[in-house]
Amino acid sequence: MAKYKVGYTTGVYDMFHIGHLNILKKAKEQCEFLIVGVTTDDLCYKRKKKYPIICEADRISIVESIKYVDKVVPQSDMNKLSAVKQYGIDVVFVGSDWKGTDSWNKYEKEFAEVGCSVVYLDHTDGISSTILRDRLNSGDKAQ
Repeated sequence: MAKYKVGYTTGVYDMFHIGHLNILKKAKEQCEFLIVGVTTDDLCYKRKKKYPIICEADRISIVESIKYVDKVVPQSDMNKLSAVKQYGIDVVFVGSDWKGTDSWNKYEKEFAEVGCSVVYLDHTDGISSTILRDRLNSGDKAQ
């Protein structure tokens, strides 16, 4: 299988977990150079009305240390097309849970106009930062 040149994916990466690692690994398997946008604290609050548990600088450091990641950039807005153009990205990776949504149908059209593909990667069921947050609040142990 021919690899894409430059791949891009984004996320908050709060309370880094196996689902995050799976996405990064699967993305890197399909591209030569993987750029990861880590959502800033301010953008996270703007979108979700809550701040991440782990601060932005620490989340960036964690993601930078992952062997599948070649470069980390802060994601300070939702203009993914701007990032595609700025970094010469030819593929954007996103979780399969976004496939068919209005926002990603729009992104697919925008990206296609500049020669960029979208690849949907399988979501890891049973884990998310929200699930971890809930476990912390309830005192449940890991499964």
